[in-house]
This record gives sequence, C-alpha cells and structure tokens, in this order.
Amino acid sequence: MAVRPRRSALYMPGPNARALEKAKTLAADVVIFDLEDAVAPDAKELAREQVMAAVAGGGYGDRELVIRINGLDTPWGEEDLAKAVAAAPNAILIPKVSTVSQLTEVGKRLSSAPEAIQVWAMIETPLAILNLREIAAAARDPSTRLSCFVLGTNDLAKETRADLVENRSAALYWLSATVTAARAYSIDVLDGVYNAFRDIEGFRRECLQGRQLGMDGKTLIHPDQIGPANEIFSPTAEEVEWARKILAAFSEPQNQGKGAINIDGRMVERLHAEMARRTVELAEAIATRERP
Repeated sequence: MAVRPRRSALYMPGPNARALEKAKTLAADVVIFDLEDAVAPDAKELAREQVMAAVAGGGYGDRELVIRINGLDTPWGEEDLAKAVAAAPNAILIPKVSTVSQLTEVGKRLSSAPEAIQVWAMIETPLAILNLREIAAAARDPSTRLSCFVLGTNDLAKETRADLVENRSAALYWLSATVTAARAYSIDVLDGVYNAFRDIEGFRRECLQGRQLGMDGKTLIHPDQIGPANEIFSPTAEEVEWARKILAAFSEPQNQGKGAINIDGRMVERLHAEMARRTVELAEAIATRERP
C-alpha cells in the first residue's frame, strides 16, 4: 500500500462553517471534521448538515478527509454514520473504541459502502488500552476497514486521573503500547492533541517525543500547529540522503545476496533497507503533496 503522509491531522468543529471553509487553504495532511467532542448537543444536527455538505462538496485538494462521528450508543451516532457514508470521506473516525465488537458493528453498517472509505479508531479509554492487541488484530478482518489509531490522551487522562505533566511520563505506557499493537497489524498511529496551542515550543517537544515513539503524526487543535507538525514528522534531508545510500548499496550486484553490508564504516542490515525504503517513499509522497 502506498505511503500517505499523516503528519498533521487538524480537528475542525462541525458547527463552524467558516472553519470548514478555511481548512481548504491550510497545509494539514488530514482534516478531521468533528461531530463529537467539539459539538454541543443542541448543535449536533447543524454540525452534521454542514460537515456532510463540506465533504461531499470537495475543494480540499489532496488532503485526507475524515469525519469523526458520535458513538453508535448515542442519539446521533447511527445517523452520523449513515450520512458520513453518503458523503464518502476517506475515513470515518469512531470514538471511544474499547472492544472489537464496536468495530464489528461499524463494519456491518459499512458492508455496502464504497470500498475506499476506511475506519479509524479513537483509543481513549482504559479498557481500550487493556484490549489493544485484540482491537488492532481486527485490521486482519477486511470488513472492519480498520487502518489507523488516533490517541485521545485528554480522555485517557480524565479516566485514569493521570497528570500529563511535561514529558508525559504518565502516558508513556499508553503511547508505546498503542504504537506496538498498531505496528503488529500494519496500522498507522496519530498522537493525541497538545492543549496549550500558543505554546509552540512545548508543542514541538511533544511532536519530537511522538516521533521518537514511532507515531506517524499528531492530531491538532489549531492551525498554528500545522507547520511544526509537518516539519517534525517529515524525514530530514540527511535521513533521506542516508536512506537512498542504503538502497543504492543493496541494489549493487555484489550485495544482492547479502544480509548485511558495510556502508561508510557502519554495519547495515536488510531490515535497515526496508526502513530506508519507507523513508524515501514518505519523502517522495510529501514532496508530491507540497509541490505547487
């Protein structure tokens, strides 16, 4: 499957028509149209109407469009899901996924939906963390359409009473466990939001931490966070150059059958070539996306 940049995923509140329109001009890789947390109960129907019209109307270029619906156990969830299918986004984000049965139920309702519509799952409850392996394994069942985890660190902090101070030491288990389960079943992972949107340096530190943990990108609550997220979750020029050197070396006839080779005094194994290939593919996908 082709690598798709998901460095920056900006939540846009469904009731805010101006914000939905502005998203067409922003450099976010992903726009998440929110019908859930950012929407008061008395604005749910307006949000649904505006979001579906925005997604169906297009004009967002090659940005990945995702609709976060309300849970199927709420008064709005069933209609949200049905209308989202009709709008045909790239993915539908399911909140508070804690068990495989929730994904199975969504999959049943999507049985006749266009194949291109994927399912993303919010990981934001203690039970979800305990069930990560089983939830991630649901990706093996094509009917679930599961392709991405999105961490809801605010909800996890609320439910566990953890204090997410600097360096998020209390959250490291959730973050690492989610990445590990996702990678075991070829699922992408997006880090949770950073609430202090005016603290760009703090945001950059958290993005760096997320990348070090293996995240593919970060969910955002403000447009000012897009630039730093795109920068930090992009391979550096040096990383791309080194990746290309690894691929070139393994492609040489004398190295075809070798499991490890010496490049510039460093021992490089074939697993590094696999990593290098993804780095180059990601860099090329980003370059294509950002090309005027």
